[in-house]
Amino acid sequence: MSAKILAFTGSTRKESFNRKLLAVAAEGARAAGAEVELVSLADYPMPLFNEDDEGAGGIPEKVLAFRELMKWADGFLMACPEYNSSFTALWKNTIDWASRPRPGEKALECFRGKVTGLLAASGGYFGGYRCLQQVRYVLGNIGVVVLPDMFSLPKAHEAFNSDGSMKDARQAESAMAIGRSVADFISAKQ
Repeated sequence: MSAKILAFTGSTRKESFNRKLLAVAAEGARAAGAEVELVSLADYPMPLFNEDDEGAGGIPEKVLAFRELMKWADGFLMACPEYNSSFTALWKNTIDWASRPRPGEKALECFRGKVTGLLAASGGYFGGYRCLQQVRYVLGNIGVVVLPDMFSLPKAHEAFNSDGSMKDARQAESAMAIGRSVADFISAKQ
């Protein structure tokens, strides 16, 4: 039975460096035998979470569709852009909506026990590392098993070829290793 991994990033930019980095990590997971579903949150637009709106109208259809993908997955690959030394509002809003249980569901069903590998790409010197520390904290508090190794890519605007591949083979290997480690961890659990 192959590991099922949902891969997404907290950016909807068409030329997102984090999406490019995530694609490299997904290659590593696939090479380790995993089935990877790489999605864009642009295809799952979600209103800003507000419990009053949820009470009045229920959980939006796009949120429910994304939650089904999360429940399908054994684990996640997440690439998290860093805005002002933290994660994006898009990423946090997605996590907040996904944490809302439907009637009859267990609390945090989309998250508990799922394994996650984290990556970040940024034009700055730290490569999104500060953001990843905060993402790790949030995910750990909702029951996600966050693998210890993370990869942050500094100067991301200089890191990719026009076809989306990475210029530096060592950096590409580091990103692919995150994908492989998620796949291997899930396979060892099964």
